[in-house]
Amino acid sequence: MSVRNLLSCLLLFGLLVSQAQAGTFTGTIKEISADGKNITVYSSSRKKAVVFPVDGRSLKVSINKKSGKVSQLEVGNIVTVFTSTSGNPLKIYCKQVTSTKSTSRTSKKKSSSRKEKSEQPDNNVEGAAGWPQFLGPNRNNRSTETGLLKSWPNAGPKLAWTARNLGEGYSAVSIANGKVFLMGTREGQEIVLAIDLKTGKELWATSNGEIFRDGQGNGPRSTPTYDNGNLYSLGASGDLSCLNADNGQQIWKQNILSAYGAQNIQWGISESPLIDGEKVICTPGGNTATMVALNKQSGAPIWLAKVPGNPKAGYASAIIATIQGRKQYINFSHDGLLGIDAGNGTPIWGDNNASNGTANCSSALVIGNAVFYASGYGTGGAMLSFSSRESKPTMVYKTNKMKNHHGGMVFVDGFIYGANEQIMTCLNPQSGTAAWEDRLDGNGKGAITYADGNLYFRSEQGPMYLIEATPKQANIISTFDQPERSGKRAWARPVVADGKLFLRDQDILLCYDIKK
Repeated sequence: MSVRNLLSCLLLFGLLVSQAQAGTFTGTIKEISADGKNITVYSSSRKKAVVFPVDGRSLKVSINKKSGKVSQLEVGNIVTVFTSTSGNPLKIYCKQVTSTKSTSRTSKKKSSSRKEKSEQPDNNVEGAAGWPQFLGPNRNNRSTETGLLKSWPNAGPKLAWTARNLGEGYSAVSIANGKVFLMGTREGQEIVLAIDLKTGKELWATSNGEIFRDGQGNGPRSTPTYDNGNLYSLGASGDLSCLNADNGQQIWKQNILSAYGAQNIQWGISESPLIDGEKVICTPGGNTATMVALNKQSGAPIWLAKVPGNPKAGYASAIIATIQGRKQYINFSHDGLLGIDAGNGTPIWGDNNASNGTANCSSALVIGNAVFYASGYGTGGAMLSFSSRESKPTMVYKTNKMKNHHGGMVFVDGFIYGANEQIMTCLNPQSGTAAWEDRLDGNGKGAITYADGNLYFRSEQGPMYLIEATPKQANIISTFDQPERSGKRAWARPVVADGKLFLRDQDILLCYDIKK
């Protein structure tokens, strides 16, 4: 080979190397997707988070200067990612920081397995109770409780205690660390309260801003979210606060409407904050940002997601989903359903087939790589399918059998349950047809949750129902009327946790013992 040819080969080799390994990105792993195929790395110096696919067979991993595997990477690791010009990782050098906690390797593996199964964050709930946020521990409207009563006496289960002086509002409860958290009103202010789980006695109350007033009912609509000793609460006028869950002291506070150029919606902000890792997710629906990710320690923005058209906020709460290996936050805005990249806030997709122009209220259901969502006002539901990470959704079907207003839905053993306006319905998600329907003697519109094989359905008229979760027939097991009913509709969601059933009705909270 001539010298000229040799130099040409060397130059070509250098060019190929530079093209294959075009850049580096150093930071801390903040998130690992539920299926382990993506990691989110945050660089504090660049103030930037990047999502890297890590499922390639050719990817080389070095951990503490030794050959390693992608599966050994953990949240909190400091990594340097070497990438190609297209941004795909070629090598990952990792410096693992030894944890100061006394957590064993086995318990970490169990925790990781649990997260993968649920595709939801671990909200670090202390104690036996497990309902740290709206829609439950995994934001899928399902309780993990077992050993519950299979039927109730005619007068209902045993009433353990009643908490009073909560004021107005439709806030449901979250439960963690021996406390019950909710929102209410006092002296012209919206407040956040903590109640002792065992006795029902008030532990503390903290103001969260001026009261929201509306003809459909005054006061807050959302449920506080508990995470690692702190409580995140969003008032109906957009006041978002982080409080010490032990004593109610304010850590930080901001108004998400004024901060992100948004106006309040007709019946008040109703979203319950979502905590995911270090982020607080909420949807102000403003000109600056449709959805935002805030640092949960300070409230400072991590990213702002601005959706084309600047849709206003809806009345639903965001959920986490990993679809075709891509982690995202899904929420129902005024104009339709949105999918936002969890790592960097990039809007991915939108759909308005099951959106109405008045009020979109119910959170979506993720079923594998498909999403079902629905709304009321005569609209119904739509099933969306995703064929790849980058694909826009394809509508599989629309159905008028799930015109779900604001009571929510739950997916159990292959079927969807919820109120189709005034009719309690079991929906076959494969076809969008009803497996069964029941008007419940005129009480078929209401809010639903699932626990231990049964549906807990609270009619907005007041009666509470225990219904078997089966597609075979509408098997109504038990029903009862709560005492001291207010004159308002019972819109607060029922909650099952710690062997108890919690029913909020404006000024009071009733706690029923439903353990066998």
